[in-house]
Amino acid sequence: MIENDFDKWNKVKKETNIEKVLVGFKTRDIYNIKMGQNIGFEQNGKGEEFVRPVIIYKKLTKDMFIGIPLTTTQREGSFFFKFKFLPHKISTAILIQARLFSNKRLLNKIGVINKNDYEILSKKYLKLLE
Repeated sequence: MIENDFDKWNKVKKETNIEKVLVGFKTRDIYNIKMGQNIGFEQNGKGEEFVRPVIIYKKLTKDMFIGIPLTTTQREGSFFFKFKFLPHKISTAILIQARLFSNKRLLNKIGVINKNDYEILSKKYLKLLE
């Protein structure tokens, strides 16, 4: 039931907000984050803590960044960018779902997008915003 998921996420969100552990991060890092239970077509996290991998597209301050959620579902088109950061696994960046996140959501670093892929992703993302 979706209502129950919102209640569960609200509890996780409240706990996340009061946690004092802050993680150092930089542009191009890929982290698991507490993405949450969202509405409509917005990307959700999975599991008990509503986790999803995200590329740090742009570090804005030590506390905030623009992140782009990832999926292993293969998708095509101008809203998506496929790349590899783990052996034998293709990830898809969901460019249309990019948004501002707090570093309080960060859990653990799981990789880095290579410079060439990041440059292609960045060009595709900026073209989407035109």
